Amino acid sequence: MMSVLVLSDADVRSALELGECERAMAAALIAYSRGSAHVPLRFIMRPPEAAGVMALMPAYGSDEATDDPGTFALKAICLMPGNPQRGLDAHQGTVTLFDGETGGPTAILNTSAVTEVRTAAATAAATRALARADSRVLTVLGGSVQARSHLRALAGVRDWEQIRAYAPTREHAQALTAVVPELVVAGSAREAVEGADVVVTVTSSRRPVLEHEWLAPGAHVNAVGASTPDAWEVSVATVAAAALFCDSRESLRNEAGEFREAIAEGAIGGDEHVRAEIGEVLAGDAQGRRDDAELTLFRSLGIAVEDLAAARVAVARARELGIGTEVEL
Repeated sequence: MMSVLVLSDADVRSALELGECERAMAAALIAYSRGSAHVPLRFIMRPPEAAGVMALMPAYGSDEATDDPGTFALKAICLMPGNPQRGLDAHQGTVTLFDGETGGPTAILNTSAVTEVRTAAATAAATRALARADSRVLTVLGGSVQARSHLRALAGVRDWEQIRAYAPTREHAQALTAVVPELVVAGSAREAVEGADVVVTVTSSRRPVLEHEWLAPGAHVNAVGASTPDAWEVSVATVAAAALFCDSRESLRNEAGEFREAIAEGAIGGDEHVRAEIGEVLAGDAQGRRDDAELTLFRSLGIAVEDLAAARVAVARARELGIGTEVEL
């Protein structure tokens, strides 16, 4: 028999601190870009009669600072569009960790909490690397769980003088004042974006919610909400005009709808339009922003090495805190 630590949603949130998770995301993205973490493309199952889809996201990595033999991870996540109306997160599932030597499962974590925190932490790492140092206005498009987590994660990345939000349902945007009391709720996406230094899109839209002409010179955009080829949040013109960065070139090529559409329309040539993976920038192996007038775009697809890294941090901290439930399998 083997002991497995089970971490609930509340356990993960208690154990996974945003600052520590951001550092873990930076290290994981560097490891991925340098080839020391192994992450195949996610597999997505779409039964035509089902209420949602299921994605399987495996990864393998080790901690180079220790004698750790390595860890396998598998995130199994269901994306259920109807859940927000039920008061539930659209993302449901588990992240399971497996010992790299024996293959035995060592931990099972609630994936909603892991996904929420690690996605925002990765965006924070990218924003820290790519946004202008004098950025003062932050805009978030979307009113979901990820909008809340991104507001928390980005709070200390720059000295914000104004934070704005827009969501089609005004009440959803207004609810974000629980995270940022001084939040400015805009009347339209354009009103929220114009003059902003950093823009984050965390919507469930399948067509662009962000147009190039709204963006100020020198703005930085994090496109986060879409992760399948048939969905995108930013316009083709934005992709074509921006210095483009991604978490994974392979994921971008296969899963980013606006990137694929930009190639199909002839707006960009192809892979050569990608300046670098964000892990290459964080490692100092590639250049990030070149000047204060440049438009930069981080296209986040979310890769499984992020789940692996976040889960490892959460498990280690949970053991220190004595939280979670040990079960025998």
